Amino acid sequence: MSSLHAQLQSRNVDPELASLILTLAECGSAISTLVRGGALSGILGATESENVQGETQKKLDVIANDLIKERLSAQPLVQALASEEEDHSVDANPAGRFLVSFDPLDGSSNIDINSLVGTIFSVLPAQSGVSGEAAFMQPGRNQLAACYILYGPATVMALTTGQGTWMFTLDPQTDTFVLSDGQVQIPQQTGEFAINASNQRFWQPAMQRYIADLIAGKEGPRGRNFNMRWIAAMVGDVHRVLSRGGLFTYPQDTKNPAKPYKLRLMYEANPMAMLVEQAGGVASTGYETILDIEPEQIHQRVAVILGSKDEVETCLDYHKA
Repeated sequence: MSSLHAQLQSRNVDPELASLILTLAECGSAISTLVRGGALSGILGATESENVQGETQKKLDVIANDLIKERLSAQPLVQALASEEEDHSVDANPAGRFLVSFDPLDGSSNIDINSLVGTIFSVLPAQSGVSGEAAFMQPGRNQLAACYILYGPATVMALTTGQGTWMFTLDPQTDTFVLSDGQVQIPQQTGEFAINASNQRFWQPAMQRYIADLIAGKEGPRGRNFNMRWIAAMVGDVHRVLSRGGLFTYPQDTKNPAKPYKLRLMYEANPMAMLVEQAGGVASTGYETILDIEPEQIHQRVAVILGSKDEVETCLDYHKA
C-alpha cells in the first residue's frame, strides 16, 4: 500500500506543493474524527449566525472552518486563504507561494442526519505584486491542485495536481491516506444523473427539456432508461461520478432571481471541474467551460453541469438549440 506522501514523491510533485497537500490531508483527517464522533463530539445542530452566503451556519461549519484556517495560516507556504464561510479573504504569510480556497464542510445540511459531507480545496499560485482578494481572481485553469475529502463509511480523498485524478482512503489504524485508485477514469457513457428535481419548475427551458427526456426513459426520445440519484452534497454526488460515472448538475434557475446560481465558482465548481476533467470528464456551465471562467469576486456563483463526457455533451446540445 502506497501512502499519500509516497505517491506525491513518486509522481515528482513540487515538494512545497506536496507539503501543502499533506497539510490539507491533515485537516481532513482531523475533521473526519469530529464527524465520526457525531453527537458525542458536540458538533450537531445550528448556530445563531449566518455566513456571508446568508445561510445559517451549522456548528461543524464553524468548527471545520476555524480548524482549517488555523492550520493553513500556520503553514508558511500559504500566502492567503479564502473560505466559503468568511466574508473576505484572509492573509496568512506574505512570502507564501500558494493561495488556498476551500469549502470547509460541503453538504452541511446532512450533518444532523448522519449523511455524507465533505471538504473541498483549491490551490492557486500566489501572484507577484498582487494581494488580497485580487490575487484569487484567476481562472480554474491556473489551479495547481484540487481535492475533496469525503466523510462517509470510509474517509476518502480525491486529488489532482494536473497529472490525472487519484483516490486515497484514510486508514484509521495509522491515520494515513493510502492509495486506492491511481488513475481514476470516468466512463464516457452513463445511465445516471443527479439533480435537485424539486426546482424543476424554475429551470431554463433547455434543462427542462433535457431532464424530461431522461425521465421519459425507453419510451422517450433517448430510447433508454436513466436512474436519478441525489445526495444533497456536491462532494457526494461528484464522488459517485468519479467512482462509476454519471452526470451531476445544479443548473441556473429563477427560484430566487437575485441568486440564479447555487454553487460557488472558487470553492466548489473550479476544484470539482479540475478533478472531473483530469479523470476524462467534462465540466461546463451549459454555455462555457468552468475552468476558463475569469472570476470577478471570491463568492461568485455559477451553474454546473459535469460528469461523463458523452452525456454532458448531450446536455450541452440541448443548450445550443
